[in-house]
Amino acid sequence: MENSKRTVTCGALRASDVGKTVILNGWVHRTRELGGLTFILLRDRYGITQTVVGDKANDEVKKVAASLKSEYCIAIKGTVAARQEKDINRDMPTGEIEVEAEEIEIFTTSQTLPFPVDEVRQKDGTVVLPNEDLRLKYRYIDLRRAPMQKHLILRSQVAFAVREYLTERGFLEIETPTFVKSTPEGARDYLVPSRVHPGKFYSLPQSPQLYKQLLMVSGFDKYFQIARCYRDEDARGDRQPEFTQIDMEMSFTDREEVLTVTEGMLRHVFSKTLGYELPVKFDRVSWDDAFNLYGTDKPDLRFDMKIQDAAFMADLGDFNAFKEAAKNASMEIQRQKRSAVKALVVKGQAKAFSRKMIEALEEKAKIYKAKGLAWMKVSDAGVFEGGISKFFAGKEGEILPRLNAEKGDLLLFVAGEKWQTVCVALGAVRSQLGKDLNLYNPKDEFHFAWIIDFPYFAWNEDENKWETEHHMFTLPQKKYWPTLESDPGSVKGDLYDLVMNGYEIASGSMRINDPTLQERIFEIVGYSRERAEKAFGFLVNAFKYGAPPHGGIAPGLDRLVMLMSHEDSIKEVIAFPKNTLAQSPMDECPSEVSEAQLKELHISCTERE
Repeated sequence: MENSKRTVTCGALRASDVGKTVILNGWVHRTRELGGLTFILLRDRYGITQTVVGDKANDEVKKVAASLKSEYCIAIKGTVAARQEKDINRDMPTGEIEVEAEEIEIFTTSQTLPFPVDEVRQKDGTVVLPNEDLRLKYRYIDLRRAPMQKHLILRSQVAFAVREYLTERGFLEIETPTFVKSTPEGARDYLVPSRVHPGKFYSLPQSPQLYKQLLMVSGFDKYFQIARCYRDEDARGDRQPEFTQIDMEMSFTDREEVLTVTEGMLRHVFSKTLGYELPVKFDRVSWDDAFNLYGTDKPDLRFDMKIQDAAFMADLGDFNAFKEAAKNASMEIQRQKRSAVKALVVKGQAKAFSRKMIEALEEKAKIYKAKGLAWMKVSDAGVFEGGISKFFAGKEGEILPRLNAEKGDLLLFVAGEKWQTVCVALGAVRSQLGKDLNLYNPKDEFHFAWIIDFPYFAWNEDENKWETEHHMFTLPQKKYWPTLESDPGSVKGDLYDLVMNGYEIASGSMRINDPTLQERIFEIVGYSRERAEKAFGFLVNAFKYGAPPHGGIAPGLDRLVMLMSHEDSIKEVIAFPKNTLAQSPMDECPSEVSEAQLKELHISCTERE
């Protein structure tokens, strides 16, 4: 073929192109012989076009066509022809036409693939995927699959929409360093040895947190970056050692503006990429209400089942678990008037749930430190039966109205001495029921909510000291400043998380810009002035030169695209992810390096004991 460069992609041709001479480039998706004709489905990332080698083709073209195998990379030149009505494929965008091949050039051949590019489905429609490590070893083949290409195209579109929205609103995209000072930020750092400074190390950033705050001190009042971040922690479905976040920071702002900008950005992203319209304002739930009503600070609000207070039942029956929980409730529960006995009402499921199914829910609750899961059913006659019903017989008239329960409902209970443990355990049961019963509102595909008013400090029982829930540069809400030292447990932070469908999507806060206030926080969490100076001196010193009030947020790009793609793992939306051992089967990293390289870096390796 004299010129084999494509003139059109494999997804572009339509009936209006009939009669045109075109050149297609791509991979052989499939071939078949039928009545002396050879049909070749040619694929690129834009789609699939059917080409046909028929009677009009010369012997050389027929010979080449007969030699083609799946995944050969080829060029085809030919004329666009209309398919007969009976042959039109309504499921293909290019299904009204085919290309009558006149010339074929083979760029490269292909060995037999380690797994098929085409989806393999079971009888129930479930997609059968190859082993994960096999997919990651041959990731370049896995990325040819249509779902993976769709995910990465969406990821690119999301990133572009973010840049489009923020740039139009005066945000500047500024890169921060990849080699940074190692600072205590929670997870372990990935360290990079310095060749020219023996014994010293750079750290890969866990986030651009400190640098974006320095940009605010520098006068860049609206910053963003699609930032690469690195954390040396155990991997799981929605976590990787390297990940990407949409990092944002603003000066002379407040929480309301940060939340409004984020809502607007996400509305733009979803509308532009999915054609999905999000509400103008997202729900707002306090941290206390999130745990009290849903058992988690990242509730799935696509269904409305709420956890309820059932402490009143301790005085209505002789069930010891309830009585002991109420009697031994911690001072925290009593002081904050929280409940040590919680209930879930599962509407209309009394007959559907067997004892075995309830026991499975109990095992779920025990994973989250519950001692057990008590239960009873409301019969068609409106009386309690099964489980702990004997302890509350005759009390239906007092209990059912207070729990908003009725005939046919299943009642589930968790009791304990610690409010948060009780909430978390029953919240896990709630989440499981949402999945098992498919309680999600089909019109509420993506449900966002802000979680606000977090506790600023958490008590570390092992080390007998206070720690910050978020990070040490978060601004405490102003009304708590006078009592920071005297009552740390009551302090609320000016911080916020954005959750969607049971996942945390973003986390952010207003920041401390007063060096004196920052020093008070360091002292409360046990950071000496010397230690703080060594770890964060460059930031604290910057605040001495007129730091503006500022705050920001960092939505996770990987997790956002994962949920937009209805996947369960961010590996499905990252081009080259690591496996659960933080390894890459494809290029076999991490890998050993030569003794010469180690010597140059002044590093020696020893055998693990």
